[in-house]
Amino acid sequence: MILEETYTLANGVKIPKVAFGTWQITGDNVIQAVQDAIEVGYRFIDTAQSYGNETEVAEGVRKSGISRDEMFIGSKVDASLKTYGGVAKSIDGSLKKMGLDYLDQMIIHSPEPWNDFRNPENHYYEGNREAWRALEDACRAGKIRVIGVSNFEIDDLKNIQDSCTIQPMVNQILCHIGHVQKSVLDYCRESTIQVEGYSPIAHGQAKNLQDVNTIAQKYGVSVPQLCICYLVQLGVVPIPKASSMEHIRANADIDFEISAEDMAVLDAVPPLDNYGEQNYYAPYAKANL
Repeated sequence: MILEETYTLANGVKIPKVAFGTWQITGDNVIQAVQDAIEVGYRFIDTAQSYGNETEVAEGVRKSGISRDEMFIGSKVDASLKTYGGVAKSIDGSLKKMGLDYLDQMIIHSPEPWNDFRNPENHYYEGNREAWRALEDACRAGKIRVIGVSNFEIDDLKNIQDSCTIQPMVNQILCHIGHVQKSVLDYCRESTIQVEGYSPIAHGQAKNLQDVNTIAQKYGVSVPQLCICYLVQLGVVPIPKASSMEHIRANADIDFEISAEDMAVLDAVPPLDNYGEQNYYAPYAKANL
Protein backbone atom coordinates (compact mmCIF):
# COMPACT_ATOMS: atom_id res chain seq x y z
CA MET A 1 0.00 0.00 0.00
CA ILE A 2 1.43 3.35 -1.10
CA LEU A 3 0.64 5.01 2.26
CA GLU A 4 3.08 2.62 3.92
CA GLU A 5 5.96 3.47 1.58
CA THR A 6 8.62 6.10 2.31
CA TYR A 7 11.48 8.07 0.80
CA THR A 8 14.75 8.54 2.67
CA LEU A 9 15.81 12.17 2.80
CA ALA A 10 19.37 13.50 2.59
CA ASN A 11 19.71 13.42 6.39
CA GLY A 12 18.46 9.83 6.65
CA VAL A 13 14.95 10.65 7.90
CA LYS A 14 12.19 8.62 6.26
CA ILE A 15 9.22 10.54 4.86
CA PRO A 16 5.92 9.00 3.71
CA LYS A 17 5.35 9.03 -0.05
CA VAL A 18 1.89 10.62 0.32
CA ALA A 19 0.78 13.35 2.74
CA PHE A 20 -2.60 14.59 3.91
CA GLY A 21 -3.27 18.32 3.44
CA THR A 22 -5.33 20.48 5.79
CA TRP A 23 -5.46 23.92 4.11
CA GLN A 24 -8.88 25.58 4.51
CA ILE A 25 -10.13 22.86 6.88
CA THR A 26 -10.64 24.25 10.38
CA GLY A 27 -12.17 23.62 13.80
CA ASP A 28 -13.90 20.32 14.49
CA ASN A 29 -13.83 19.53 10.78
CA VAL A 30 -10.05 19.30 10.66
CA ILE A 31 -9.93 17.29 13.91
CA GLN A 32 -12.25 14.72 12.33
CA ALA A 33 -10.53 14.82 8.93
CA VAL A 34 -7.13 14.14 10.49
CA GLN A 35 -8.56 11.24 12.51
CA ASP A 36 -10.17 9.84 9.35
CA ALA A 37 -6.96 10.21 7.35
CA ILE A 38 -4.95 8.39 9.99
CA GLU A 39 -7.58 5.64 10.13
CA VAL A 40 -7.21 5.19 6.36
CA GLY A 41 -3.44 4.94 6.75
CA TYR A 42 -1.97 8.41 6.22
CA ARG A 43 0.99 9.08 8.48
CA PHE A 44 2.18 12.44 7.08
CA ILE A 45 -0.10 15.32 8.11
CA ASP A 46 0.67 18.75 6.64
CA THR A 47 -0.38 22.08 8.17
CA ALA A 48 0.98 25.64 8.44
CA GLN A 49 1.04 28.53 10.86
CA SER A 50 -1.07 30.56 8.44
CA TYR A 51 -3.75 27.86 8.18
CA GLY A 52 -4.88 28.66 11.71
CA ASN A 53 -5.47 24.99 12.50
CA GLU A 54 -2.23 23.71 14.06
CA THR A 55 -3.91 23.14 17.43
CA GLU A 56 -6.77 21.16 15.89
CA VAL A 57 -4.47 19.13 13.64
CA ALA A 58 -2.49 18.03 16.67
CA GLU A 59 -5.72 17.24 18.50
CA GLY A 60 -6.80 15.04 15.61
CA VAL A 61 -3.49 13.17 15.77
CA ARG A 62 -3.87 12.63 19.52
CA LYS A 63 -7.46 11.43 19.19
CA SER A 64 -6.41 8.92 16.51
CA GLY A 65 -4.65 6.84 19.15
CA ILE A 66 -1.60 6.34 16.91
CA SER A 67 1.69 6.77 18.76
CA ARG A 68 3.61 9.98 18.08
CA ASP A 69 6.67 8.18 16.71
CA GLU A 70 4.55 6.62 13.96
CA MET A 71 3.42 10.03 12.70
CA PHE A 72 5.16 12.59 10.49
CA ILE A 73 3.77 16.04 11.30
CA GLY A 74 4.80 19.07 9.26
CA SER A 75 4.10 22.79 9.48
CA LYS A 76 5.27 25.96 7.75
CA VAL A 77 6.73 29.24 8.99
CA ASP A 78 4.44 32.16 8.16
CA ALA A 79 5.53 33.74 4.87
CA SER A 80 5.79 37.21 6.44
CA LEU A 81 8.49 36.19 8.92
CA LYS A 82 11.94 37.06 7.59
CA THR A 83 14.01 37.60 10.74
CA TYR A 84 15.90 35.09 12.88
CA GLY A 85 14.05 36.09 16.04
CA GLY A 86 10.62 36.09 14.44
CA VAL A 87 11.07 32.63 12.97
CA ALA A 88 12.59 31.17 16.13
CA LYS A 89 9.69 32.51 18.20
CA SER A 90 7.15 31.15 15.71
CA ILE A 91 8.66 27.65 15.85
CA ASP A 92 8.33 27.62 19.63
CA GLY A 93 4.80 28.97 19.22
CA SER A 94 3.82 26.14 16.88
CA LEU A 95 5.22 23.52 19.24
CA LYS A 96 3.30 25.06 22.15
CA LYS A 97 0.03 25.28 20.18
CA MET A 98 0.35 21.69 19.10
CA GLY A 99 1.53 20.36 22.45
CA LEU A 100 4.53 18.69 20.80
CA ASP A 101 8.15 18.26 21.82
CA TYR A 102 9.23 18.30 18.18
CA LEU A 103 7.93 18.67 14.63
CA ASP A 104 8.94 16.20 11.98
CA GLN A 105 9.08 18.96 9.38
CA MET A 106 9.10 22.76 9.37
CA ILE A 107 9.55 24.74 6.17
CA ILE A 108 9.60 28.37 5.06
CA HIS A 109 6.15 28.86 3.50
CA SER A 110 7.25 31.24 0.76
CA PRO A 111 10.39 33.12 -0.31
CA GLU A 112 8.37 36.33 -0.28
CA PRO A 113 5.44 37.48 1.88
CA TRP A 114 2.18 36.68 0.09
CA ASN A 115 1.40 40.32 -0.65
CA ASP A 116 4.76 40.61 -2.43
CA PHE A 117 4.91 37.15 -4.00
CA ARG A 118 7.28 36.79 -6.99
CA ASN A 119 8.31 40.45 -6.82
CA PRO A 120 11.21 40.67 -9.31
CA GLU A 121 12.62 43.64 -7.43
CA ASN A 122 12.87 41.97 -4.03
CA HIS A 123 13.63 38.29 -3.50
CA TYR A 124 14.05 38.69 0.27
CA TYR A 125 17.37 36.86 0.06
CA GLU A 126 18.75 38.20 3.34
CA GLY A 127 15.48 37.55 5.18
CA ASN A 128 15.37 33.97 3.91
CA ARG A 129 18.92 33.38 5.06
CA GLU A 130 17.94 34.63 8.52
CA ALA A 131 14.84 32.43 8.53
CA TRP A 132 16.94 29.46 7.46
CA ARG A 133 19.47 30.06 10.24
CA ALA A 134 16.62 29.87 12.76
CA LEU A 135 15.45 26.58 11.23
CA GLU A 136 18.99 25.18 11.38
CA ASP A 137 19.31 26.05 15.06
CA ALA A 138 15.90 24.53 15.83
CA CYS A 139 16.95 21.40 13.96
CA ARG A 140 20.20 21.14 15.93
CA ALA A 141 18.23 21.66 19.15
CA GLY A 142 16.01 18.66 18.34
CA LYS A 143 12.87 20.76 17.81
CA ILE A 144 12.60 19.79 14.12
CA ARG A 145 13.73 16.66 12.27
CA VAL A 146 13.40 17.91 8.69
CA ILE A 147 13.85 21.50 7.52
CA GLY A 148 13.03 22.84 4.10
CA VAL A 149 11.24 25.43 2.02
CA SER A 150 8.07 25.93 0.01
CA ASN A 151 7.37 27.77 -3.24
CA PHE A 152 11.11 28.32 -3.73
CA GLU A 153 12.45 28.75 -7.25
CA ILE A 154 16.01 27.81 -8.22
CA ASP A 155 17.56 31.19 -7.37
CA ASP A 156 15.79 31.14 -3.98
CA LEU A 157 17.23 27.67 -3.29
CA LYS A 158 20.73 28.69 -4.34
CA ASN A 159 20.57 31.66 -1.97
CA ILE A 160 20.06 29.25 0.94
CA GLN A 161 22.48 26.60 -0.33
CA ASP A 162 25.33 29.10 -0.76
CA SER A 163 25.34 30.10 2.91
CA CYS A 164 23.76 27.30 4.93
CA THR A 165 25.29 24.76 7.28
CA ILE A 166 22.39 22.32 6.81
CA GLN A 167 21.13 21.83 3.25
CA PRO A 168 17.39 22.11 2.52
CA MET A 169 15.85 18.66 2.61
CA VAL A 170 12.48 19.37 0.97
CA ASN A 171 10.81 21.93 -1.29
CA GLN A 172 7.00 21.98 -1.27
CA ILE A 173 5.66 23.45 -4.51
CA LEU A 174 2.48 23.80 -6.55
CA CYS A 175 2.67 20.63 -8.65
CA HIS A 176 0.00 18.94 -10.74
CA ILE A 177 -0.72 17.74 -14.27
CA GLY A 178 -0.30 20.85 -16.42
CA HIS A 179 2.03 22.54 -13.92
CA VAL A 180 4.97 20.38 -12.89
CA GLN A 181 7.64 23.14 -12.71
CA LYS A 182 10.09 20.78 -14.42
CA SER A 183 13.18 22.98 -14.06
CA VAL A 184 12.64 23.24 -10.29
CA LEU A 185 11.87 19.52 -10.06
CA ASP A 186 15.05 18.62 -11.97
CA TYR A 187 17.18 20.99 -9.88
CA CYS A 188 15.83 19.53 -6.65
CA ARG A 189 16.56 16.01 -7.85
CA GLU A 190 20.15 17.01 -8.64
CA SER A 191 20.46 18.65 -5.20
CA THR A 192 18.94 15.69 -3.28
CA ILE A 193 15.98 17.84 -2.24
CA GLN A 194 12.71 15.94 -1.99
CA VAL A 195 9.86 17.71 -3.78
CA GLU A 196 6.43 17.74 -2.16
CA GLY A 197 3.50 18.75 -4.37
CA TYR A 198 0.50 20.65 -3.09
CA SER A 199 -2.77 20.99 -5.02
CA PRO A 200 -2.18 17.74 -6.95
CA ILE A 201 -5.68 17.98 -8.45
CA ALA A 202 -5.28 21.70 -9.27
CA HIS A 203 -8.11 22.54 -6.88
CA GLY A 204 -10.43 20.34 -8.87
CA GLN A 205 -9.66 22.04 -12.19
CA ALA A 206 -7.91 18.91 -13.49
CA LYS A 207 -11.40 17.43 -13.86
CA ASN A 208 -11.92 19.81 -16.80
CA LEU A 209 -8.96 18.45 -18.79
CA GLN A 210 -9.92 16.07 -21.60
CA ASP A 211 -6.70 14.02 -21.67
CA VAL A 212 -6.86 13.56 -17.92
CA ASN A 213 -10.44 12.32 -18.07
CA THR A 214 -9.70 9.98 -20.97
CA ILE A 215 -6.73 8.36 -19.24
CA ALA A 216 -8.56 8.12 -15.91
CA GLN A 217 -11.39 6.26 -17.64
CA LYS A 218 -8.85 3.95 -19.28
CA TYR A 219 -7.56 2.85 -15.87
CA GLY A 220 -10.98 2.77 -14.26
CA VAL A 221 -9.99 5.39 -11.68
CA SER A 222 -11.17 8.88 -10.76
CA VAL A 223 -9.42 12.03 -11.94
CA PRO A 224 -8.10 12.75 -8.42
CA GLN A 225 -6.69 9.23 -8.17
CA LEU A 226 -4.93 9.62 -11.53
CA CYS A 227 -3.52 13.03 -10.54
CA ILE A 228 -2.16 11.74 -7.25
CA CYS A 229 -0.66 8.63 -8.86
CA TYR A 230 0.97 10.82 -11.52
CA LEU A 231 2.92 12.75 -8.88
CA VAL A 232 3.92 9.56 -7.08
CA GLN A 233 5.39 8.25 -10.33
CA LEU A 234 7.33 11.51 -10.73
CA GLY A 235 8.86 10.88 -7.30
CA VAL A 236 6.95 13.82 -5.80
CA VAL A 237 5.13 13.57 -2.45
CA PRO A 238 1.53 14.55 -3.30
CA ILE A 239 -0.46 16.40 -0.63
CA PRO A 240 -4.15 15.84 -1.42
CA LYS A 241 -6.71 17.30 0.95
CA ALA A 242 -10.25 16.20 1.62
CA SER A 243 -12.77 16.56 4.41
CA SER A 244 -15.05 13.58 3.81
CA MET A 245 -14.08 10.01 4.61
CA GLU A 246 -15.22 8.94 1.14
CA HIS A 247 -12.75 11.25 -0.59
CA ILE A 248 -9.97 10.68 1.96
CA ARG A 249 -10.22 6.94 1.35
CA ALA A 250 -10.47 7.26 -2.44
CA ASN A 251 -7.42 9.54 -2.63
CA ALA A 252 -5.36 6.83 -0.93
CA ASP A 253 -6.49 4.10 -3.34
CA ILE A 254 -3.78 4.64 -5.94
CA ASP A 255 -2.10 1.26 -6.16
CA PHE A 256 -2.01 1.20 -9.96
CA GLU A 257 0.65 2.16 -12.49
CA ILE A 258 0.36 4.68 -15.30
CA SER A 259 2.18 3.49 -18.44
CA ALA A 260 5.14 5.41 -19.83
CA GLU A 261 3.07 6.29 -22.88
CA ASP A 262 0.26 7.75 -20.78
CA MET A 263 2.73 9.57 -18.51
CA ALA A 264 4.10 11.25 -21.64
CA VAL A 265 0.59 12.37 -22.62
CA LEU A 266 0.03 13.80 -19.13
CA ASP A 267 3.44 15.49 -19.20
CA ALA A 268 2.35 17.31 -22.35
CA VAL A 269 -0.90 18.70 -20.95
CA PRO A 270 -0.75 22.50 -21.45
CA PRO A 271 -0.53 24.83 -18.45
CA LEU A 272 -3.71 25.66 -16.60
CA ASP A 273 -4.68 29.32 -16.63
CA ASN A 274 -7.64 29.06 -14.28
CA TYR A 275 -7.85 27.77 -10.72
CA GLY A 276 -11.47 28.71 -10.20
CA GLU A 277 -12.21 30.28 -6.84
CA GLN A 278 -8.52 30.01 -5.85
CA ASN A 279 -7.33 32.39 -8.57
CA TYR A 280 -6.94 35.13 -5.96
CA TYR A 281 -4.30 33.19 -3.99
CA ALA A 282 -0.76 34.27 -4.89
CA PRO A 283 0.79 30.92 -6.01
CA TYR A 284 -2.16 30.29 -8.34
CA ALA A 285 -2.51 33.86 -9.60
CA LYS A 286 1.16 33.87 -10.60
CA ALA A 287 1.58 30.18 -11.46
CA ASN A 288 2.41 30.71 -15.12
CA LEU A 289 4.24 34.03 -15.06
